[in-house]
Amino acid sequence: MSARTEPAAAPTQSVCTCFRMRKLARLMSQRYDQALAPAGINLNQYSILRRTGGQGRPLGEIARELGMDRSTLSRDLKPLVESNWIESVPGLDARQRRLRITDEGRRVIERAQPLWRQAQDRIDQGLGAEGVAALHAQLDRAIAQLQDDAP
Repeated sequence: MSARTEPAAAPTQSVCTCFRMRKLARLMSQRYDQALAPAGINLNQYSILRRTGGQGRPLGEIARELGMDRSTLSRDLKPLVESNWIESVPGLDARQRRLRITDEGRRVIERAQPLWRQAQDRIDQGLGAEGVAALHAQLDRAIAQLQDDAP
């Protein structure tokens, strides 16, 4: 007697917006992380390096732009500082520290930029120009609404 196998159940679509966004974010991040791996960097590190200006920027400003809290950004900065890709420099007053990309960090970005571009182009091709524009518009509206509603 042979064992009968049941067909796999179709995945249930979640009504939870957060679930769908997190799933999309994970899938996107995986694509970019795979593309950036030859440069020795992941998407999160790439994003932080790209937003850390040559003159330096305050931690809080970078955190806001990335949509991260300061403690998460501080934790994510440790390997970048240890790799000498980012340095902390004095700010405008004694209480402020600014984060600045180093020459070594710039070289990492130079290696990573074309890899990021390839990943971006593949995603853009898959979604099509209209799909990308619609997705970006919807995401921008959602980001603005959620930022406005923030406590």
